[in-house]
Amino acid sequence: MAPFGVGSKDDKGGLGRSGNDAVTLTIDYVKQETLGALRGIGKFMAWGVAGSAVIAVGVLLLLLGILRLLQDETGSALRGNWSWVPYLAVSLVGLGVAGIAAWRITAGPAERKLPVTTARDDTPAIGTQEG
Repeated sequence: MAPFGVGSKDDKGGLGRSGNDAVTLTIDYVKQETLGALRGIGKFMAWGVAGSAVIAVGVLLLLLGILRLLQDETGSALRGNWSWVPYLAVSLVGLGVAGIAAWRITAGPAERKLPVTTARDDTPAIGTQEG
């Protein structure tokens, strides 16, 4: 009988080779599962950051446009001692937009609304016996 782990000339390595194959297979599996997922997350994050930047620039330009509209189109009503009013108005609008965004972010995905079922008084509850 041959010593443990020593095979014939055709079987090079025996148990040692099987162990190496298992380690290699495990490493390849972990790389496949983690790197593939990280690449997908990376693409998702890149598009999310790019979209957030575009939305932020758009909101900023919209707020600046509202400010200039209030300053130019109100004539002399918001000049002099009242020149701070357009800035306050635009700041409140900006805070409102930020508040709505924060509220929607923290709300998470919408839950499915299931109809609420109530037991009627004349039907027995589950697990009780009548009589």
